[in-house]
Amino acid sequence: MQIGIKVGDIMTRDVVSIKPTSTVTECARSMFKKDVGLVIVKEDDKLKGVVTEKDIIWALTKKNDLSRVKAKDIMLRKITTIKPSRDIYEALIRMKNGKLRWLPVTVKQNVIGILTIKDILRIEPSLFEIAVGNMNIKEETEKIRRRNSASRGKNIEVLEGVCEECGNYGLLSNAENMLICDNCSTKLD
Repeated sequence: MQIGIKVGDIMTRDVVSIKPTSTVTECARSMFKKDVGLVIVKEDDKLKGVVTEKDIIWALTKKNDLSRVKAKDIMLRKITTIKPSRDIYEALIRMKNGKLRWLPVTVKQNVIGILTIKDILRIEPSLFEIAVGNMNIKEETEKIRRRNSASRGKNIEVLEGVCEECGNYGLLSNAENMLICDNCSTKLD
């Protein structure tokens, strides 16, 4: 399938990059200053890796002295990239298959931009279903599990549907033989 929009047309061109010898603290400062979630690690204008927010959080929890930890110590080295001439549909499929939110856009290992899922969906919202196709939406499942465990012994069942009290759609509890939402449930207490 082709959308007809090229990666190079919508990519972010302002790429934040660092050297492999940069410290984790320098990486974090660069991310914060530019308000980005990852930095490109380059050496001699060639892509060597990426450092993401998740990598920095990992370093914070696993390393004692961050002033000694370098980008090359925590960077992701095996990176899926894409060329600017490729269609955004192909980019989205690569992201989905690799469970990625971003792709460096390269020409001969030289990073010329970054493409994110947000970039794609901003231009072509109809691709949303493809983007979330494999996502496991844990939050709602976790809410249901917590509510079910909290309601044990109280004979309250949690479902999803239309509240019989206010008419809003959402998670419902069976209380007093009525299916009601959290807002209406707190009014009964």
